[in-house]
Amino acid sequence: MRPFLLLASRPEDEAADDEYAAFLRATGLDEPQLRRVRLEAGPMPPLDLGAHAGVFLGGGPFNSSDPAEAKSAVQRRVEAELSALLDEVVARDLPFLGACYGIGTLGVHQGGVVDRTHGEPISCVPVSLTGAGRADPLLDGVPEVFDALVGHKEACRVLPSSAVLLATSPACPVQMFRVGRNVYATQFHPELDVPGVVTRVRVYQHAGYFPPAEMEDLIGRISRAEVSAPSRLLANFVARYG
Repeated sequence: MRPFLLLASRPEDEAADDEYAAFLRATGLDEPQLRRVRLEAGPMPPLDLGAHAGVFLGGGPFNSSDPAEAKSAVQRRVEAELSALLDEVVARDLPFLGACYGIGTLGVHQGGVVDRTHGEPISCVPVSLTGAGRADPLLDGVPEVFDALVGHKEACRVLPSSAVLLATSPACPVQMFRVGRNVYATQFHPELDVPGVVTRVRVYQHAGYFPPAEMEDLIGRISRAEVSAPSRLLANFVARYG
Protein backbone atom coordinates (compact mmCIF):
# COMPACT_ATOMS: atom_id res chain seq x y z
CA MET A 1 0.00 0.00 0.00
CA ARG A 2 1.24 3.48 -0.82
CA PRO A 3 1.70 5.59 2.31
CA PHE A 4 -0.57 8.46 3.26
CA LEU A 5 0.85 11.93 3.96
CA LEU A 6 0.11 14.18 6.93
CA LEU A 7 1.01 17.85 6.48
CA ALA A 8 1.33 19.51 9.89
CA SER A 9 2.11 23.04 11.04
CA ARG A 10 2.09 23.02 14.85
CA PRO A 11 5.39 24.41 16.23
CA GLU A 12 4.84 22.97 19.72
CA ASP A 13 6.29 19.46 19.84
CA GLU A 14 3.75 18.19 22.36
CA ALA A 15 0.78 19.30 20.26
CA ALA A 16 2.41 18.19 17.00
CA ASP A 17 3.24 14.72 18.30
CA ASP A 18 -0.19 14.32 19.87
CA GLU A 19 -1.84 15.28 16.57
CA TYR A 20 0.24 12.69 14.71
CA ALA A 21 -0.68 10.03 17.28
CA ALA A 22 -4.35 10.99 16.93
CA PHE A 23 -4.26 10.56 13.15
CA LEU A 24 -2.54 7.20 13.57
CA ARG A 25 -5.24 5.99 15.98
CA ALA A 26 -8.17 7.25 13.93
CA THR A 27 -6.90 5.95 10.59
CA GLY A 28 -5.56 2.66 11.91
CA LEU A 29 -2.29 3.30 10.08
CA ASP A 30 1.16 2.70 11.52
CA GLU A 31 4.05 5.15 11.24
CA PRO A 32 5.55 3.79 7.97
CA GLN A 33 2.07 4.13 6.41
CA LEU A 34 1.58 7.75 7.50
CA ARG A 35 4.43 10.04 6.55
CA ARG A 36 4.49 13.34 8.44
CA VAL A 37 5.91 16.62 7.14
CA ARG A 38 6.07 19.53 9.60
CA LEU A 39 5.67 22.56 7.38
CA GLU A 40 6.51 25.09 10.11
CA ALA A 41 9.97 23.53 10.54
CA GLY A 42 11.25 24.36 7.07
CA PRO A 43 10.38 24.55 3.37
CA MET A 44 8.11 21.84 2.05
CA PRO A 45 10.28 19.10 0.51
CA PRO A 46 9.60 17.96 -3.05
CA LEU A 47 6.51 15.75 -2.91
CA ASP A 48 5.42 13.15 -5.43
CA LEU A 49 1.72 13.18 -4.71
CA GLY A 50 1.21 10.20 -6.98
CA ALA A 51 3.38 8.15 -4.63
CA HIS A 52 0.91 8.72 -1.79
CA ALA A 53 -2.53 7.18 -1.36
CA GLY A 54 -3.92 10.42 0.04
CA VAL A 55 -3.06 13.64 1.86
CA PHE A 56 -4.21 14.89 5.27
CA LEU A 57 -3.73 18.49 6.38
CA GLY A 58 -3.93 18.99 10.12
CA GLY A 59 -4.84 22.04 12.14
CA GLY A 60 -2.48 24.64 13.52
CA PRO A 61 -1.96 28.18 14.77
CA PHE A 62 -2.34 29.96 11.43
CA ASN A 63 -5.49 31.78 10.35
CA SER A 64 -6.00 32.19 6.62
CA SER A 65 -8.06 35.35 7.14
CA ASP A 66 -5.44 37.27 9.13
CA PRO A 67 -4.29 40.51 7.46
CA ALA A 68 -1.19 39.97 5.34
CA GLU A 69 0.87 42.34 7.49
CA ALA A 70 0.03 40.31 10.59
CA LYS A 71 1.28 37.04 9.13
CA SER A 72 4.76 35.81 9.96
CA ALA A 73 7.26 34.91 7.27
CA VAL A 74 6.71 31.26 8.15
CA GLN A 75 2.95 31.55 7.72
CA ARG A 76 3.32 33.28 4.37
CA ARG A 77 5.70 30.56 3.17
CA VAL A 78 3.43 27.76 4.36
CA GLU A 79 0.39 29.36 2.72
CA ALA A 80 2.23 29.74 -0.60
CA GLU A 81 3.40 26.11 -0.47
CA LEU A 82 -0.07 24.81 0.35
CA SER A 83 -1.66 26.92 -2.38
CA ALA A 84 0.70 25.41 -4.96
CA LEU A 85 0.03 21.91 -3.61
CA LEU A 86 -3.74 22.48 -3.76
CA ASP A 87 -3.39 23.58 -7.40
CA GLU A 88 -2.25 20.03 -8.17
CA VAL A 89 -4.61 18.30 -5.73
CA VAL A 90 -7.71 20.00 -7.13
CA ALA A 91 -6.66 19.80 -10.77
CA ARG A 92 -6.02 16.05 -10.45
CA ASP A 93 -8.85 15.46 -7.96
CA LEU A 94 -6.43 13.66 -5.65
CA PRO A 95 -7.61 12.26 -2.29
CA PHE A 96 -7.25 15.07 0.26
CA LEU A 97 -8.77 15.77 3.67
CA GLY A 98 -8.00 19.00 5.49
CA ALA A 99 -9.11 19.45 9.11
CA CYS A 100 -9.80 22.87 10.69
CA TYR A 101 -6.94 24.89 9.14
CA GLY A 102 -7.58 22.73 6.10
CA ILE A 103 -11.06 24.15 5.52
CA GLY A 104 -9.73 27.70 5.64
CA THR A 105 -6.90 26.85 3.29
CA LEU A 106 -9.05 24.99 0.77
CA GLY A 107 -11.88 27.51 1.15
CA VAL A 108 -9.60 30.44 0.28
CA HIS A 109 -7.96 28.47 -2.54
CA GLN A 110 -11.38 27.81 -4.11
CA GLY A 111 -12.62 31.38 -3.80
CA GLY A 112 -14.81 31.08 -0.70
CA VAL A 113 -14.96 33.70 2.04
CA VAL A 114 -13.12 32.80 5.25
CA ASP A 115 -13.37 35.21 8.17
CA ARG A 116 -14.11 35.37 11.90
CA THR A 117 -17.91 35.52 11.64
CA HIS A 118 -18.46 31.90 12.65
CA GLY A 119 -15.58 31.14 15.01
CA GLU A 120 -16.38 28.64 17.75
CA PRO A 121 -14.86 28.26 21.23
CA ILE A 122 -13.23 24.99 22.19
CA SER A 123 -16.27 22.80 22.73
CA CYS A 124 -18.28 19.79 21.65
CA VAL A 125 -21.01 20.71 19.17
CA PRO A 126 -23.76 18.87 17.28
CA VAL A 127 -23.00 18.55 13.57
CA SER A 128 -25.71 17.67 11.03
CA LEU A 129 -25.21 16.03 7.65
CA THR A 130 -26.83 17.59 4.60
CA GLY A 131 -28.54 15.46 1.98
CA ALA A 132 -25.29 15.39 0.02
CA GLY A 133 -23.45 14.42 3.19
CA ARG A 134 -25.75 11.49 3.85
CA ALA A 135 -25.00 10.22 0.35
CA ASP A 136 -21.24 10.76 0.47
CA PRO A 137 -19.11 7.59 0.85
CA LEU A 138 -16.69 9.28 3.23
CA LEU A 139 -19.56 9.70 5.70
CA ASP A 140 -20.79 6.14 5.44
CA GLY A 141 -21.79 4.92 8.90
CA VAL A 142 -21.74 8.42 10.40
CA PRO A 143 -25.03 9.39 12.11
CA GLU A 144 -27.12 12.13 10.54
CA VAL A 145 -26.42 14.22 13.67
CA PHE A 146 -23.25 13.62 15.66
CA ASP A 147 -21.07 15.36 18.24
CA ALA A 148 -17.68 16.72 17.22
CA LEU A 149 -14.89 18.72 18.83
CA VAL A 150 -14.22 22.24 17.56
CA GLY A 151 -12.16 25.28 18.46
CA HIS A 152 -11.38 27.86 15.79
CA LYS A 153 -11.14 31.62 15.38
CA GLU A 154 -12.15 31.65 11.70
CA ALA A 155 -14.49 29.67 9.48
CA CYS A 156 -15.81 29.53 5.95
CA ARG A 157 -18.66 32.07 5.77
CA VAL A 158 -19.35 31.78 2.03
CA LEU A 159 -19.03 28.33 0.49
CA PRO A 160 -16.88 28.21 -2.66
CA SER A 161 -18.95 27.84 -5.83
CA SER A 162 -16.98 24.68 -6.62
CA ALA A 163 -17.89 23.04 -3.29
CA VAL A 164 -20.70 20.77 -2.10
CA LEU A 165 -21.80 21.32 1.50
CA LEU A 166 -21.74 18.04 3.45
CA ALA A 167 -22.22 19.06 7.08
CA THR A 168 -23.34 22.07 9.10
CA SER A 169 -23.95 23.19 12.69
CA PRO A 170 -26.01 25.94 14.36
CA ALA A 171 -23.13 28.32 15.04
CA CYS A 172 -20.96 27.41 12.04
CA PRO A 173 -22.90 26.78 8.81
CA VAL A 174 -19.96 25.24 6.92
CA GLN A 175 -18.62 22.28 8.89
CA MET A 176 -17.61 20.10 5.94
CA PHE A 177 -17.50 20.35 2.16
CA ARG A 178 -16.21 18.50 -0.88
CA VAL A 179 -14.61 19.74 -4.08
CA GLY A 180 -14.73 17.37 -7.04
CA ARG A 181 -15.07 13.74 -5.99
CA ASN A 182 -12.07 13.31 -3.67
CA VAL A 183 -11.07 16.63 -2.08
CA TYR A 184 -12.56 17.21 1.39
CA ALA A 185 -12.29 19.66 4.27
CA THR A 186 -13.82 19.74 7.75
CA GLN A 187 -14.09 22.55 10.28
CA PHE A 188 -14.40 20.11 13.17
CA HIS A 189 -11.50 17.85 14.15
CA PRO A 190 -12.17 14.27 12.99
CA GLU A 191 -8.95 13.04 14.61
CA LEU A 192 -9.60 14.41 18.10
CA ASP A 193 -10.79 12.51 21.15
CA VAL A 194 -11.27 13.95 24.64
CA PRO A 195 -7.69 13.32 25.88
CA GLY A 196 -6.40 14.94 22.69
CA VAL A 197 -8.45 18.10 23.08
CA VAL A 198 -7.40 18.36 26.74
CA THR A 199 -3.76 18.26 25.61
CA ARG A 200 -4.42 21.08 23.15
CA VAL A 201 -6.26 23.14 25.76
CA ARG A 202 -3.17 22.97 27.98
CA VAL A 203 -0.71 23.67 25.16
CA TYR A 204 -2.71 26.58 23.73
CA GLN A 205 -3.95 28.16 26.96
CA HIS A 206 -2.26 31.47 26.06
CA ALA A 207 -3.20 31.45 22.35
CA GLY A 208 -6.38 33.49 22.68
CA TYR A 209 -8.95 30.69 22.44
CA PHE A 210 -10.14 31.24 26.03
CA PRO A 211 -9.08 33.17 29.16
CA PRO A 212 -6.22 31.17 30.75
CA ALA A 213 -7.82 31.46 34.18
CA GLU A 214 -10.76 29.40 32.87
CA MET A 215 -8.64 26.49 31.66
CA GLU A 216 -9.53 24.00 34.40
CA ASP A 217 -13.25 24.77 34.08
CA LEU A 218 -13.01 24.28 30.32
CA ILE A 219 -11.21 20.96 30.78
CA GLY A 220 -13.93 19.87 33.19
CA ARG A 221 -16.67 20.67 30.67
CA ILE A 222 -14.92 19.16 27.66
CA SER A 223 -14.00 16.01 29.57
CA ARG A 224 -17.69 15.09 29.78
CA ALA A 225 -18.00 14.94 25.99
CA GLU A 226 -18.61 11.66 24.23
CA VAL A 227 -17.11 11.81 20.75
CA SER A 228 -16.75 8.75 18.54
CA ALA A 229 -18.39 9.37 15.15
CA PRO A 230 -15.97 11.90 13.56
CA SER A 231 -13.02 9.51 13.45
CA ARG A 232 -15.10 7.30 11.15
CA LEU A 233 -14.30 9.80 8.38
CA LEU A 234 -10.60 9.05 8.66
CA ALA A 235 -11.12 5.30 8.73
CA ASN A 236 -13.38 5.60 5.67
CA PHE A 237 -10.79 7.76 3.91
CA VAL A 238 -8.12 5.09 4.36
CA ALA A 239 -10.47 2.28 3.38
CA ARG A 240 -11.55 4.14 0.24
CA TYR A 241 -8.17 5.27 -0.99
CA GLY A 242 -5.60 2.95 0.60
